[in-house]
Amino acid sequence: MTDNLSTEQQEITETQIYAALREVYDPEIPVSVVDLGLIYDIKIIDDWVGVKMTLTTPGCGMGGAISTQVREKVLDIPAVHECDVRIVWEPQWTPEMMSPEAKKKLGHA
Repeated sequence: MTDNLSTEQQEITETQIYAALREVYDPEIPVSVVDLGLIYDIKIIDDWVGVKMTLTTPGCGMGGAISTQVREKVLDIPAVHECDVRIVWEPQWTPEMMSPEAKKKLGHA
């Protein structure tokens, strides 16, 4: 009976989560939330995924839209049934947290 693994039994990996999150962009900056360094932590417990992230500024008017996109992209992964996104402000985001590619694209290299 264990020959065919159901969706619920498939293992969810951080690699899958990060790949999905690379498709989420800050609407004001043409760089993914991963390359901007906004993703601080990912927790996976069975079919639940928790994402701890920040925004480039506390007053970012797009915060709700970005966190909704993050949740939706994670939920698009077949084995994921629940996703919680928590926005935190510590540590405070700085441009140094961006990937080298993002820094180059945005002229911070």
